[in-house]
Amino acid sequence: MLNMDFDRRVVIHTNEQEWLASPASGVVRKPLAREEAERGHATSIVRYEPGASFSRHEHPLGEEILVLEGVFSDENGDYPAGTYLRNPPGSGHAPFSKPGCTLLVKLHQFDERDLSTVRVDTSNTDWLPGIGGLEVMPLHEFEHEHVALVKWPANEIFQPHRHFGGEEIFVLSGEFCDEYGRYPEGTWIRSPHLSQHHPFVEQETVIWVKTGHLPLELTRTP
Repeated sequence: MLNMDFDRRVVIHTNEQEWLASPASGVVRKPLAREEAERGHATSIVRYEPGASFSRHEHPLGEEILVLEGVFSDENGDYPAGTYLRNPPGSGHAPFSKPGCTLLVKLHQFDERDLSTVRVDTSNTDWLPGIGGLEVMPLHEFEHEHVALVKWPANEIFQPHRHFGGEEIFVLSGEFCDEYGRYPEGTWIRSPHLSQHHPFVEQETVIWVKTGHLPLELTRTP
């Protein structure tokens, strides 16, 4: 198991990690959290070399993808950089990439009742006004779980806040900061249920953020 204690705060600078081989030729990955080697809960950065493909597989508890670079494809379509995908529990596909791509992938983490198929091209979706100077692009919500992109203008300081159901962040551009550290592009942060922080930025920064999806019975803060 890797980073499966959801009562602990985890910070990984993914640009400093080495790529590891997967069962498919031309597909490599950087594991961030993993229950078992090839099954169960997993969060990873995945890279397809040009022309690489993965055999058809099923998603017993769903698959969530953010395309970071290139074009990701399956039998249902082509998804360029910036596309957010949710393949619900019980779905399956045979993915590939002609030009190559890099993805943030989360497997086996859906509520079994969350059956929505989601396809959002974030490069062609409007930003909405958020708190203070923030701009928000909602991507999905189910009960307590919320997923969005958040754009921070330079020198924005957000109010201290607590994370009911935890918070997960992937820094897409710029540098995200709080009282615990500084997190450049490519950093993955997972904070447990009822953790708290006081975030800010010094330069324009865009993050992918998910809240409300981690176990609620854990209460220790970092």
